[in-house]
Amino acid sequence: MSSAPPVGIDLLEIGRLERALERRPRLAQRLFSDCERAYADRQARPAQHLAARFCAKEAATKALRLAVFRPLEIEVCSRDDGSPQILLSGVAAARADQLGVVLACSLTHSKSTAGAVVIGGSA
Repeated sequence: MSSAPPVGIDLLEIGRLERALERRPRLAQRLFSDCERAYADRQARPAQHLAARFCAKEAATKALRLAVFRPLEIEVCSRDDGSPQILLSGVAAARADQLGVVLACSLTHSKSTAGAVVIGGSA
């Protein structure tokens, strides 16, 4: 009997992230890569897109069963076709290698809420 693929899901109120970023301007640099911040900065409501990426980072943390949230080791950038791609480094990459998985994600957001689902497939 094979085990189920690793999966994680997360939701976030976008306003909550917007307020946190307003209170702590350097928070974005501690949570998001240059690629992620650049993508969000090109959008009409940057926090909406950062919130979806934050959810993907949390969902990836859950899927990999990491004990510590390592936001800069889980990067969500866009492929040429616009679809999100998870890039791992450090402990997160080592854990994915240990599990023998490659992560895929789906992002979503409404006016008030962002969410993401991450699932691991065979490497």
